[in-house]
Amino acid sequence: MSAKKSESLNLLSPANSDEKIPPRERIVSTAAELFREHGIRGIGVDAIADAALTNKMTLYRHFGSKDELVCETLRRASEKAEAIWRDLETAHPRDPKGQLRAWVETRTQSLCGDHVGCDLANAAIELKGEGHPAYGVIERHKAEQRDRLEALCLAAGAREPKLLADTLTLLLEGARVTRQAMGNDTCCNHFSKACNAAITAFA
Repeated sequence: MSAKKSESLNLLSPANSDEKIPPRERIVSTAAELFREHGIRGIGVDAIADAALTNKMTLYRHFGSKDELVCETLRRASEKAEAIWRDLETAHPRDPKGQLRAWVETRTQSLCGDHVGCDLANAAIELKGEGHPAYGVIERHKAEQRDRLEALCLAAGAREPKLLADTLTLLLEGARVTRQAMGNDTCCNHFSKACNAAITAFA
């Protein structure tokens, strides 16, 4: 492991955090951070166990394999992403049009504030063609998010809710790739304008 990677692992290590957190939770949260920083294939179970202040025996007691751990980190990411819909409903009760515009604003803020990108999208690219069990988690998540967006477009009175949802989804995924590949903050502004233009066009 390179000196740079070792330094990064030390920074991510929860050595100064609450060590009373159950080992399983420490392993999952630590693995998620390391996967985001170095990629799923760039980190082994030894490094994960060390950073989580545990050992491989404990890690394998909770997860039969690294693949199972990957799946769990992605399930957690999917659950976290679900919170956006609850937040939209809370902020704009019984106002689907307001929720749809707020979805654009929330996604724009996420794009601007996260240089790493979507954990599930990153995993889909990294694990493509490997028959990894995580692919099922990723596909279900993406399908659920798209279906929720279509339902919101329908409730907001869009003329073609399915097409609008697909358009917004493509804009989001494209903006994520552009943000990572080019590191260009202007894509966030372009994303917002393109989404709002699409919503207006389908009104």
